[in-house]
Amino acid sequence: MKKIGIYIHIPFCRSKCFYCDFISYCNKDEKIDKYIECVKKEIKYKQEEINKFSKKNNEDIEIDTIYIGGGTPSYIKKEYIVDILQCVETGFHISKNCEITIEVNPDSVDIEKLIEYKKIGINRISIGLQSAENKLLKEIGRPHNFEQFKKAYENIEKAGFNNINVDLMIGLPNQDIDNVKKSLKEILKLNPTHISVYSLILEEGTVLYKKIENGDLELPVDSIEREMYWYVKDKLEQNEYIHYEISNFAKPNKESKHNLNCWNQNEYLGIGLSAHSFFNNIRFSNIEKIDEYIDNIEDGYIERNQIINEILDLESKQREFMILGLRTIKGVEIRLFKEKFMKNPIYIFREEINKLVTEGLIEVDGDYIKLTKKGLDLANIVWQEFV
Repeated sequence: MKKIGIYIHIPFCRSKCFYCDFISYCNKDEKIDKYIECVKKEIKYKQEEINKFSKKNNEDIEIDTIYIGGGTPSYIKKEYIVDILQCVETGFHISKNCEITIEVNPDSVDIEKLIEYKKIGINRISIGLQSAENKLLKEIGRPHNFEQFKKAYENIEKAGFNNINVDLMIGLPNQDIDNVKKSLKEILKLNPTHISVYSLILEEGTVLYKKIENGDLELPVDSIEREMYWYVKDKLEQNEYIHYEISNFAKPNKESKHNLNCWNQNEYLGIGLSAHSFFNNIRFSNIEKIDEYIDNIEDGYIERNQIINEILDLESKQREFMILGLRTIKGVEIRLFKEKFMKNPIYIFREEINKLVTEGLIEVDGDYIKLTKKGLDLANIVWQEFV
């Protein structure tokens, strides 16, 4: 049986964070109802396409992860989330152990929403904290404060969730190592099952980019940002979190299945505005303009929303497998590469591997090709070798 994941994009927010370049809106609430109806129609359309594929290839397909992201999914009414999940469950075969995640923000989730999420089968919550320092939160445009986060986390636990991710950001404007230590200390008091640690990526066109460009705010230098990263890594590992991917740490057996599926080159379907899919060796995505997305579906031309980004040939799949595997801490498993492609990656990519080993960025450790400590700091250089 083929197992695939589903990602559902909710592009609505209370306000746009200053660093955000995702496709999201904070001033289009009047479109929420139509958008949700269109998402449900797209789900049914993709169900029909999957059923056709299944019959043609005589292969059953099962959904083993569902991820509702944004935007801010918790910003919209809980009834919309209920409708979406019921629509998914109607036409797809859902795995008994399916991981169902929803992203929430502290300012837009209450106990009633959380209880409803739990009732409809959501079993994993990802909550955006970013920092425990209210001044830093304000400077990056987050719509909540630390006190709201603590209350939201308390409600998440009250609603019965025991698989919780907390997002932490490093390399923020005016952030120093003491800020990071304080934030991490506060997170560890809560003992979440998963912690995602993201280094700020300054995207052109964002509010934060303009503030930095104008000199209104200043980013920490690279050496300080790396000090933050290694402090967080060491502290989390001391507290029995497994560092399983560059930005992700988990308690034993609590790694995100959604994340692991992506890094293992497993297939998934994207639903909603700008959502990406990977199925049958094709990477495709939906268009990014909300009005066009809605109009196409309402006019009965759902296929117009899809853009084919890449049809992967054998070499492309092999190179992508290396890049994705080298995002994980354990690295590329040589045995799995051989099983999938019937060739040894050490031979196929001997020039790239020899160069990176010589530069001290990767190592061959038993059955794995993985990043070194130096490689963790310079991972982009490593991945670039396989593009």
